[in-house]
Amino acid sequence: MSRFSRRAFAGLTLAACVAGCNAVENVKEALPKQNTENGAARIDARVDATLEQMYLEYPESVQLSARASGILIMPLITEAGFGFGGGYGQGALRIDNVTQEYYSASFATMGLQIGAQQYAHALFFMTDDALANFRNSQGLEFGGNIDFTGGRQGEALRADTTIVLSEVVPLIFGQAGLRVGITMDGTKYTRIFP
Repeated sequence: MSRFSRRAFAGLTLAACVAGCNAVENVKEALPKQNTENGAARIDARVDATLEQMYLEYPESVQLSARASGILIMPLITEAGFGFGGGYGQGALRIDNVTQEYYSASFATMGLQIGAQQYAHALFFMTDDALANFRNSQGLEFGGNIDFTGGRQGEALRADTTIVLSEVVPLIFGQAGLRVGITMDGTKYTRIFP
């Protein structure tokens, strides 16, 4: 494969991921609006339960939380794919254990993949700068994943642009479902007002 064709493939992959993220957002906007009267309270209750589970299963996350400038907790991310895929979830950004903002995470994947899974994840912002950059950015992240999830336990090896400098530490847990794949993905975190 020539150098040009590898670059072209990488560019097309990146463009497909961005287009997939936008497609997920468009589908979400087209869905009928739910009664969001208790939307914030519902998200907060799920975040509280997720934090409790995380602290129980991963006791070291208690110290990590104490050192973090803020934590984005996504209690339930649902993803599915067959070649192309996508996922969605909602959560809250907590600073000093108080919800400051609500976010949705939507993403698209492409690559060798099949199956569906659900999981929770937390992003620990270890510096004030990392937290400020997240809050002021468009929230777009690109990464590559090698995933295997089966039954109640899952293994994930993730290489994301958010952890290159260790200013943001991700923790993925509570995986359930069956999904196998090697993918290129793009994730967009968007502030929401439930």
